[in-house]
Amino acid sequence: MLELYNTTCHECCRLITNRYSTSFSLGIRVFHKKFRAPIYAVYGYVRFADEIVDTFHGYPKAELLERFRQETYLAIEEGISLNPVLNAFQEVVNQYGIERELIDAFLDSMEMDLHHSVYGQDMYDKYIYGSAEVVGLMCLRVFCENDREMFGHLKAPAQSLGAAFQKINFLRDLKSDYDDRGRVYFPGVDFNNFTAEDKERIELEIKKDFDDALLGIKQLPEGARFGVYLAYVYYLNLFKKIRRTAASKVREQRIRVHDGKKIYLLFSSALRMRLNLV
Repeated sequence: MLELYNTTCHECCRLITNRYSTSFSLGIRVFHKKFRAPIYAVYGYVRFADEIVDTFHGYPKAELLERFRQETYLAIEEGISLNPVLNAFQEVVNQYGIERELIDAFLDSMEMDLHHSVYGQDMYDKYIYGSAEVVGLMCLRVFCENDREMFGHLKAPAQSLGAAFQKINFLRDLKSDYDDRGRVYFPGVDFNNFTAEDKERIELEIKKDFDDALLGIKQLPEGARFGVYLAYVYYLNLFKKIRRTAASKVREQRIRVHDGKKIYLLFSSALRMRLNLV
């Protein structure tokens, strides 16, 4: 039965999410059931594309990414794929009307990682949009369930949240991005001379993104609001920890929030949501 195949494909995306991200996994689990499988599919798709450029060393990354791109569009056009992740993703794209422009922008940003290690402002803005903001917009398409007016109203906050998450990832992974891949994403930043001023400037950007995003989170459909808010709280906690850490230490170690803290944040956020304190 095709239904069994499709269900199995979505279960593969759930497994991928659980293996790669405890933060997003916990957030997705508290969504209304109707949103879980589609968001797992979006995460599984973007994670696999990211793996091609970040970890497939010794393999023809450019060829593999181009093949992934073509197979993505073929899956969407035909409405099926033998690749479980692509099959789950195409189902979501076709059901919720996710635009090809968003998919193009995402894949273009992944391709940028194959050719660039230092980013000027224009390239940085393009990369943030394609690698993070459009992922927020894909998820928003799911949450809005083809309500175009709601999507238009919440589009900017969704982009802000995606941007905040990505910039925090860049700060958290500053050392590994430089040591393992030779990359420095932030414009005008010299890894070997990462200063407190550099760090503060980036943090001010992130704070504005977070402030703008929270306004939109409060207006999300009920079945999505808590899950997105929980991811926001996790990343906000990580952000606060990074802000308390000296620039020299951020450059030399990966800052993270331990799983025990994440469980505490889950329950405390649920209480705040229940008491309407968000």
